[in-house]
Amino acid sequence: MCKSSVYNYSRRLTKEIRIGDLTMGGSAPIRLQSMANTNTNDVEGSAAQFVRIVEAGADLVRLTTQGQKEVDSLKMIRDKVHGEGSVVPFVADVHFNANVADYAAQFLEKVRINPGNYVSSIKTQKPNEYSDEEYQQEFLKIKSRFVDFLNVCKKHNTAIRIGVNHGSLSERMLLKWGNTAEGMVESCMEFLRICREEDFDNVVISMKASNTVMMIQSVRLLVEQMDKEGFDFPIHLGVTEAGDGEDGRIKSAIGIGGLLAEGIGDTIRVSLSEAPEAEIPVAKLLRDYIAARAENKTQIAPKTSKKLEVKPFTRRKTYRIKNIGDDSLPVVISKPCKHNTLKPDYILEGSYIVDGTGKKYHIYTLDDFPQKLDDDLTFLKVTYKELSESTLEIFKENQNLILLLEHGSENPVGECRAFVHTLMAEGINTPVIVVGKYNENDLEALQIKAAADLGIIFVDGLADGILLQNEGIISDEDILSISFGILQASRVRVSKTEFISCPGCGRTHFDLQTVIARVKAKTSHLTGLKIGIMGCIVNGPGEMADADYGYVGGGRGTIMLYKKQECIEKGVPEEEAVDRLIELIKRNGDWIEPEC
Repeated sequence: MCKSSVYNYSRRLTKEIRIGDLTMGGSAPIRLQSMANTNTNDVEGSAAQFVRIVEAGADLVRLTTQGQKEVDSLKMIRDKVHGEGSVVPFVADVHFNANVADYAAQFLEKVRINPGNYVSSIKTQKPNEYSDEEYQQEFLKIKSRFVDFLNVCKKHNTAIRIGVNHGSLSERMLLKWGNTAEGMVESCMEFLRICREEDFDNVVISMKASNTVMMIQSVRLLVEQMDKEGFDFPIHLGVTEAGDGEDGRIKSAIGIGGLLAEGIGDTIRVSLSEAPEAEIPVAKLLRDYIAARAENKTQIAPKTSKKLEVKPFTRRKTYRIKNIGDDSLPVVISKPCKHNTLKPDYILEGSYIVDGTGKKYHIYTLDDFPQKLDDDLTFLKVTYKELSESTLEIFKENQNLILLLEHGSENPVGECRAFVHTLMAEGINTPVIVVGKYNENDLEALQIKAAADLGIIFVDGLADGILLQNEGIISDEDILSISFGILQASRVRVSKTEFISCPGCGRTHFDLQTVIARVKAKTSHLTGLKIGIMGCIVNGPGEMADADYGYVGGGRGTIMLYKKQECIEKGVPEEEAVDRLIELIKRNGDWIEPEC
């Protein structure tokens, strides 16, 4: 875990760079950005969407740039928008063509390149192996080409983003490192080392994945490695292919919000399979919610003098009572409600928690905690502020406790982390259920705040259950859905179909939002299945690496269907593709008929 801010919010100090008239990193605010999903050659349509994104609050906007024709179109869009008074920078998104990156850098404020496809792989007689000599040979080829690009950027004062995607590591990196966070970091670092050798520092970095755990792990590892090597470049955060609706917001809040809470991040993009201007209010809410913690003057730390060893992404060892703790799935406690598909493990009724048999368990506080416990299970509500030597003794003396850990409003992540780390240092194996308490009338705000506060706790393996409470007008059914959504996006409990879908861009040749809606309508009942819906092959097959099935845009009007990483059908007419996807699922025995 990054040492910049484990318990108390303190933004990691990075180098300030310039993108046109915009500063990023250093003392600049955390910048918001999005990416247009128009065809870049549609100058009028792209310019209009650019303006809508900026009016929503974006600080910079990216457009897909497949070739020199798109660069020329982008120049026209930029001239049109800037001629009308905007100074918001344009970012060219380049894949597979280093020549296009060179060309774009002459005219635009920033160019994003992907190390995984910046220079094509060298040809060898052993396409699935790289000797040390071949590995180094390709690096030198990359370096030579990249230095040419940096020289263009120097001449024109162009910023760059080195954007590493989990789904598009080069063959060379995959063969040496696998599709891992370590591979992502090394892919980035060899480009950064070249930047340092060439005295070029107008650089921002991103490490993106659709898997929130992979995204968080890769960014943390990158920060550690940069600290070791003396790099302080600003970092762009995003969970790619997050999806739409509740799932997209929860995934993004866990990945981006969890890292922001640790002080990491200088610019963010919430990737939703929706209109790009819809991304900005979500990003702003998330940024402002976390950044407000800078005003908190209360210092948080574990309340123990004992040595603490923490292994992120490893679930804390606890004892088990009934189905809570140890290696059992994290439980969900909620008020009674009638959700269509989800059912809580325990019901909250006033000051009692009710199990599946109808047995009631009183919720105690430290003020009314009995001297003798007769029940097989006792729930004790506690807070970080109540943690002391005496409360630790209570935990040690009673082996039938389940702690309901309520967080404060100023720094929920720091309080939860310090509380549980104290238990770990003291050798206390009492299970912990995190309790999120909110007062929201806006569903989106509750989704984002609860996911940002609680998701990272599950990603780091520190909790055994969730109890989400809200004093606003949001329904109990929605609260239950958010609870399960947080667990699923944190990769600790699967309760519904997971859809991995990209936000779309100029490379997408079909109506992504319509297709997502059609696929969801037909497959949402397939609990536990992962289905990828991707606009094109740039990151498609890679980002849906752990999906069971995939629907990926091919040429104009055609679709490719995947089973795991294998392309099963190519050239499927778009109008047939959803039904053919269903047929593929049925052929592989993963289909069940929906209940009437």
